[in-house]
Amino acid sequence: MLVRERSSLSPSRPGLEELRFDRAELAGAVADLGVMVPIAVALIVQNGLSATAVLLPAALLYIGAGLVYRVPVPVQPLKAFGAIAIAQGLGSSEMGAIFVALSASGYLDRVAKIFPQPIIRGVQLSVGLLFCQLAFKLVTAPPAAFADHAQPVGWLVGGTIGVAAVALLLRRYNASLFLFFIAVVMMTVGFRGPLALGPSPLHLPDLSLQAFGTAALVLVLPQLPLTFANSCLATADAARTYFGERAARVRPGRLALSLGLANLLAGAISGMPICHGAGGMTAHRSFGARSGGAPIAMGVAMLAVAVLIGNSLTTALAAFPLPILAGLLAVAGLLHIALLKDLRQPSHWMFAIAVGATGFISNLVIALTGALIIWWLAKAFGVLGEKPR
Repeated sequence: MLVRERSSLSPSRPGLEELRFDRAELAGAVADLGVMVPIAVALIVQNGLSATAVLLPAALLYIGAGLVYRVPVPVQPLKAFGAIAIAQGLGSSEMGAIFVALSASGYLDRVAKIFPQPIIRGVQLSVGLLFCQLAFKLVTAPPAAFADHAQPVGWLVGGTIGVAAVALLLRRYNASLFLFFIAVVMMTVGFRGPLALGPSPLHLPDLSLQAFGTAALVLVLPQLPLTFANSCLATADAARTYFGERAARVRPGRLALSLGLANLLAGAISGMPICHGAGGMTAHRSFGARSGGAPIAMGVAMLAVAVLIGNSLTTALAAFPLPILAGLLAVAGLLHIALLKDLRQPSHWMFAIAVGATGFISNLVIALTGALIIWWLAKAFGVLGEKPR
C-alpha cells in the first residue's frame, strides 16, 4: 500500500481542511496543463469554440472543487468526446444532466463498491499510458494549431526529454512552476497580433428534445462507463491513496454531481465538456499540491484569463511550447502508472495489467466488463482469496 501522507494542516473543523496558496501549491496547480492546453487549443482553433466558453466552466469547476473537496481534485477536458460533441453541436448538457440525475439517485456510491482495487488500478494504468502516448504524439506529430509544429521533430523530442528529466528529478523543488514561467515568457515573446481585451463572444446552443435524445444515445451513453470509471472511481481512489482521511469528501457520487453541474454550464454556453481525472490528481499532488488551494488558484487564473483576454487567447495559447506540455504530461503519466506498486498479490497485478493494456490498446469498457465478470466469478468460487480493502 502506498504510504498516505499525514497533513500538517490543522482543520478548522472536521472534514474541512485549511487551504494553502504557497509556492508548492502553485507548482502543483500548473502541473496538469499538459492535458488541458492541447485539447483546449484544438477545440478553439479547429472547432471554432469561443476561448472564454472553453475556459469558463473549467475555471468554475476548479474553484468549486477546491472549496468543496479541500484536496487537489483536478479538472480535465473530456478529450475525444469533447471534439465529437462540439463537432455535432451537442453533448455537454446531456452529459451533465445524466450525471446530476445519477448522483441525486444516491446509487453511484453503491455501484462503486463492486469495483475492486486491482480493476481500478487497471483504469489508472490505462490513463497513465494514454498520457504518455499523448505526450509522444504532441512532439512526433505536432498539431498544426501550435506554433512549434514547424520545429524539427528531433528538437521537440530532445526538449521533451530534457523537460521531463527536470520535472521528474526536481519536482520537490517546484520545477513545474519554473517551467510554466518559461512557457509564459515564450508565449509572450511569440505572441503575434493585436492584443484584444475582454472575453470572447459566447454562443447559446440550439436546444431541442430531439437533440437531447440523439446526444444521450449517440454520445453520452457510450461515454458514461469511461467517465464514471476515470472521473469518479479512479479519482476517488487516487484521492484516498494520496491523502487518506483528508479525502473523505471525495466520493464517486459527489464527483459525478460536480462534473455534471459543470457540464450543464458548458452546454449552456457551447463550451468544452469537462470532467475530473485521476491522472490530473497525480500530476497536481506529485508536483507539490496538498490542499484545495491548488485547484482554486488554477481556477481563479483561468477565470481571469477567460474574462480579461479571451479575445486574444487563441493566438497566445498557440505559442505554448510543446516540449513543456509534453514533458509535464509524460511525467504525470509515469507517476500515475506508479500507483500500481501497492498491489501485492500476483492475481491482482494480472487484473490491473489486463484492464490497463486492453483499455489502452482497444476499449476500456470491454476491459472493465470482462474483468468484473471474471473477478466476481473467481470470488464466488474462492479462487482469489481475501478481497482487498
